Amino acid sequence: MTEVAAGRRLGEIGLDNFPPYLMNRIMSRYNASLRDHLNELGFTTVKMRSLSVLTLIDGILIRDLALYAVVEQSTLSRVLEALANDGLVHREPDKDDSRATRVFITDHGRATFERLWPSMSNSYEQMFDGISETEQRAFIGTLHKILRNVGRNEV
Repeated sequence: MTEVAAGRRLGEIGLDNFPPYLMNRIMSRYNASLRDHLNELGFTTVKMRSLSVLTLIDGILIRDLALYAVVEQSTLSRVLEALANDGLVHREPDKDDSRATRVFITDHGRATFERLWPSMSNSYEQMFDGISETEQRAFIGTLHKILRNVGRNEV
């Protein structure tokens, strides 16, 4: 714990100086900025995150996809069922472990993601408006350090 927060109560720190609160607000606003476009595509935030991960890590194990998509595995199972029914993904048993399942994005899934990406990109750009590349790199570096500090079950 940092010297700044050590032994201090939330009332002394304040919400505007409490990073978990600020991170939640940022992600809530980011997700809200995408909501209309997600609704047009019949998507939820979890579907978006899952498809996003699959565009970068195709053939991922379901348990790892749950970590990257930041979702409980039970919720992800329902989401994957819906994505599969829509022809966006398909699942296959892992070749090395018959108890594990891998998820693959389909061509239709990639095309759907490409329709979603402009909104995601615009929201991303808006998030960093007026913030220099140097500040962005420092911020991302700090986020990686925080993730390591709080990380359990990392992929």
